[in-house]
Amino acid sequence: MGVRVAVVGHVEWVEFARVPHVPVAGEILHASEHFAVPAGGGPVTAVQLLKLAGECTFFTALGDDELGHRTFEALRDLGLRVEATFRPEAQRRAFTYLDDRGERTITVMGERLGPNGDDDLPWDELADHDGVYFTAGDAAALRRARAARVVVAALRAKAVLRAAGVPLDAVIGSGRDAGETYEPIEPAHGSVVVTESSAGGRWTAADGRSGRWEPVPPPGPVADAYGCGDSFAGGLTYGLAAGWPIERALDLGAVCGAACLTGFGPYEAQHRLDT
Repeated sequence: MGVRVAVVGHVEWVEFARVPHVPVAGEILHASEHFAVPAGGGPVTAVQLLKLAGECTFFTALGDDELGHRTFEALRDLGLRVEATFRPEAQRRAFTYLDDRGERTITVMGERLGPNGDDDLPWDELADHDGVYFTAGDAAALRRARAARVVVAALRAKAVLRAAGVPLDAVIGSGRDAGETYEPIEPAHGSVVVTESSAGGRWTAADGRSGRWEPVPPPGPVADAYGCGDSFAGGLTYGLAAGWPIERALDLGAVCGAACLTGFGPYEAQHRLDT
């Protein structure tokens, strides 16, 4: 049997517009292309894991409105098995400019919705999973996810990580995003991974080992940066779930991030193990 993986997290319905540059105040621009897909850290990581492992289950919460139900169907169209609970809130949305430099500029609208551990979802299945990536949910949801052999979490959920009080195999933060900087969390986690965008990143293990990984050149022309960090997280989670050493898992994460950089939007160019 292959590597069995899942993601517990949030989703936004994201509208993308390709523009020469982000407009300044008062400017009107015409987009050369526009499209909309479910995205954000949960789905992008889940689809990357799907492309590596062959299947992935996404545990999430959605708004119980027309857009939330449309998001549910679109997630399934991406190939994910979706286990969702619907909340009375509006579905979270985002608008993203993709400019000619390959940068993405994001505006988010609405509260982040994540699953709760007492939601009627098939949590018990996670005990049979090799790896789970966590981006959002309550402390009980993270404790449920901990039943998997390997659990990796985004540091943006650090308040939940503290409240859950369970050790994780790795946490992923950013050296450039203030919302994802690492602060010591008890109990200690197996590895702390800090990404540094085009400079690669650094890692520290609980046993005192540490190191860096170097960036991987994109396999083609740069399209846009949306989803690169989440694709990296998918590669790292897959590698750890497969039993690889941290160095090899980080190398796969770097390959996944670089591949995503060459596609329009998050899904077009994500890495597959057979490519």
